[in-house]
Amino acid sequence: MSRLAAVWDRLPRPLDPFASFKVKMGLLVVSAITLIALTFQIGAGWQLRYTLLAALVVSLVFTQFLAHGMTSPLRQMTAAARAMARGDYSVRVRATSRDEVGQLAAAYNQMAADLGAADEYRRGLIANVSHELRTPIAALHALLENVVDGVDKPDAKTMRLALSQTERLGELVTNLLDLSRLEGGAIPLQQGPFRVSDFLGEAIAHVAVSTPDVEIVVRVSPPTLIAVADPARLRQVVVNLVDNAIRHSPAGGRVSVDASAATLTGLRLEVCDEGPGIPAVERERLFQRFTRGATSAGGTGLGLAIARWAAELHGGAVEVMDTSTGCRIAVTIPQTAEEFT
Repeated sequence: MSRLAAVWDRLPRPLDPFASFKVKMGLLVVSAITLIALTFQIGAGWQLRYTLLAALVVSLVFTQFLAHGMTSPLRQMTAAARAMARGDYSVRVRATSRDEVGQLAAAYNQMAADLGAADEYRRGLIANVSHELRTPIAALHALLENVVDGVDKPDAKTMRLALSQTERLGELVTNLLDLSRLEGGAIPLQQGPFRVSDFLGEAIAHVAVSTPDVEIVVRVSPPTLIAVADPARLRQVVVNLVDNAIRHSPAGGRVSVDASAATLTGLRLEVCDEGPGIPAVERERLFQRFTRGATSAGGTGLGLAIARWAAELHGGAVEVMDTSTGCRIAVTIPQTAEEFT
């Protein structure tokens, strides 16, 4: 029965070009009446009961052929909805009709695709978060277990190791909350003018404290540059990009942060490091959640994703630029930037 239904659904649909369900119903009625009239004309010499029976059979078969394209999407949507209830979002409906049913089928296919993507993202997020949390928790558990069993002493070195693992856990939880708020649009932008040099100095001060081996150079052109943006959200962009650059910089290396006024794009920030760089094949997925490059030196894999979302909230963009050495990431914020007067 299912094979017969599949073959029936693959038959041509002559009424698909018509964009109105009412027009199709009218055509069915006209076709049925026309066939009945032709059958009576052909069977004029037959007995009435045979002529009537032949007319009914011919009109019924022909109208069933014409109408199957009108009802097939509804049957397919019913089957697809049942599959969706079981967690299968891969079933699609043949949406070749231009009428209201065809539009409904196309909308259903789009909904199924969106729900499937959301379910895949949810599964991936749970798996990634579980993996990210398990690593520092396992390390912290082993460290504390050694202290309790007397294998290690609770000296300053051991406590610093425990503190670093708890800091990593705190960083992961904070990044997850920030990313959730950014994606959900729960963080409104509070834009206003601010001096770029003062802003960068304050933002980078939080990152530079724990990285004495890496020099951070800030250049603002012109020095009196004023930008219009949300300082809190833009700070997330700067801190995450600078932190990522520091992670990939060698000891004694330099990270440069350049800010300038762009005529068309407003504010432009560039963060450069002297690390191994990012291969071209990895640039497309660099800003995806939990993605780490082959040269990654730790981190949660969320910092660059948060930087991208915060920039996009402003209508801007983040991209990896070509450079001969290291990595250069540019951020554009399409807000008016002008000199401070």
